[in-house]
Amino acid sequence: MKKTAAPLFRANNIHKSFSGNPVLKGVSLELHKGEIHALVGGNGAGKSTLMKIITGLYKADAGTIEISEQEVSFGSPSDAHLKGIYLVPQEPLVFPNMTVQENIVIGIPGKKQGLIAKIRRFIKLLGWKIDLQRSATTLSIAEQQLVEILRGLTREARILILDEPTSTLTFGEIDSLFCTIKQLTKDGLGVFFITHRFPEIFALADTVTILRDGLVSAQGPTSMFTYEKLLQGLVPVRTKYRDPEISDPAINSIETDYHTPPVLSVKNLSGSRFHDITFDLWKGEILGVAGVVGAGRTELAEALFGITKAVSGTIRLYQEPINKLTVRQRIHRGLVYIPEDRQQHGVFSITSIQSNISSTLLHLWKGTFIPFQKEHSTALTYMKHLKIEATTAKQQLSDLSGGNQQKVVLSKYLASEPQVLILDEPTRGIDASARNDIYRIIRDLKTTGLAVILISSDIEEIEELSDRVLVMYQGKTITVLHKEEITKDSIMSSAFGAKNGVSS
Repeated sequence: MKKTAAPLFRANNIHKSFSGNPVLKGVSLELHKGEIHALVGGNGAGKSTLMKIITGLYKADAGTIEISEQEVSFGSPSDAHLKGIYLVPQEPLVFPNMTVQENIVIGIPGKKQGLIAKIRRFIKLLGWKIDLQRSATTLSIAEQQLVEILRGLTREARILILDEPTSTLTFGEIDSLFCTIKQLTKDGLGVFFITHRFPEIFALADTVTILRDGLVSAQGPTSMFTYEKLLQGLVPVRTKYRDPEISDPAINSIETDYHTPPVLSVKNLSGSRFHDITFDLWKGEILGVAGVVGAGRTELAEALFGITKAVSGTIRLYQEPINKLTVRQRIHRGLVYIPEDRQQHGVFSITSIQSNISSTLLHLWKGTFIPFQKEHSTALTYMKHLKIEATTAKQQLSDLSGGNQQKVVLSKYLASEPQVLILDEPTRGIDASARNDIYRIIRDLKTTGLAVILISSDIEEIEELSDRVLVMYQGKTITVLHKEEITKDSIMSSAFGAKNGVSS
C-alpha cells in the first residue's frame, strides 16, 4: 500500500487515567486511506481504552484527534459515526428478534428505500450472499460480523475498527473476512485491526503499532517486524517494588511434593471457549494460568467452579468426581473461586465488612439468628491476618479502597476453609502497595498447603508467584512451563501463539 501524504486519521499524544491510574501515557498513531493498521498489545496495554476514545465512548484527558488534518472532538459514539468512524466489536451486537435489514438500518437517518439500495450495493460489491429478511437469530458469529460491517458502511464509514474479529471464527470464515477487508481498503477505507494473533498481522496488515503499559513500544511497516521483534515490543520491562516478605528465599524455595496424589485433577475438559484441557494441581502449589483475552481462562475457571457446565471431560477433587455438583456443593467440598469482577460477583458493597466475610458461613450457623459475636470475631481475625485497613468490622465495604475490598473478598472465601482457591485477576485495579499485600497473602496460603490456581494478565505476577504455568491459546493448552522455564519471554511467546509453530 502506497501511503498518501496526508493521513486519514491521526491521534496525537493521547493521555487517559482512571482514578489516578494512567492507562494511556502519550500515544500517537496514524491511519492512511486504504491502510490496514494492526494494533497489538498484551492485556491491559491500553488498546481498548484508545479505541473507546477514538469512537467517542471516552474523552481523552490530553491530546488531540484529527481526521483529514482537521481536529475533532467526540462527545458520544454518534459524533464519531458522523465523522466516519465505526467500531465492529469482538462480540457483535445484533437484535435477535429483528431481521438482518432492520439490524443494519436501526439508528441510521435517511429514507428507508435509499438505505436498502445502499446496502444492496455494498453486498453486490463485496460478493456476499445474505438475505436481508432473514431473522438475526439464525446468524452465525461470522454473519453477525458482516451485519456489523454493513452497519458501518451504510453509515458511510471511512475508518473501520475491527476488535479481535477472528476470535470466534473458523479458518474458512477468517479467509472470507480477510478478503472482505482487502476489498474494502481498495476503495480507500482505513482499517484499525486489533489482534493477538501474529500470523494475522503478517497476512493482512500494512502497519503495526505495539502498545505496552500505555505507551507505543514499537511502530512501523509490517515488513520491518519478525515474530521476535513483535515479542520484544510486547514483553514488559518495568520492575515492580518487591515486598521483602515476597522475596524471602525461605518462602520461594518451598517445594511442592508431586509424588502425592493431586488435590485437583482435570482431564480432557471442554466447555465454552476452551477445549481438551488437562492438568493436575497439588497441595501447596501455585499454578499460574496465562493467556491473552479470549484464550478461555475465565471460562475454564467458571466451569471448574460450576458456574457454567462443562461439555465433556472430568473434574476430580481429592479423586472424587465433582462435575455434577452445584456451586454450593463445590464450596462445601473445598473449591472456591474469586472472580475478576469483584464489584459484580465478589462482594456485597452496601453491607459491612463482617457481613461480607461471614456470607460463606451462613449455612453452618443453624438457627433463626446469626451469632453476631462469632461473626464479629471471625471478621476481626481476617482483618488482622490480611491487614485490612478499616476503622471497624462494621464499616461499609464501599468505603474501602480497591485493595482492601479485594482482601475482604479473599477473607470471605478463606473463611470457608477451602482446599483449592481459584484467583481470577486478583490484583486488577489496585495500587502497588495493596498488590504486594495480596502477593504476601497468596504466598502465606501456599505455606499452609492450600492449592492455588492463579489466573492473571500480568506476566510479572505469573512469573513471580507460580510454581508451574499453564499457557492457554485460542481455548487450548499450548504449553506447561515448569519453575526453571518460567520467564516473561516464554510466557508471552506462548500466549501469542508464537511458540511451537502455532498459527491461525
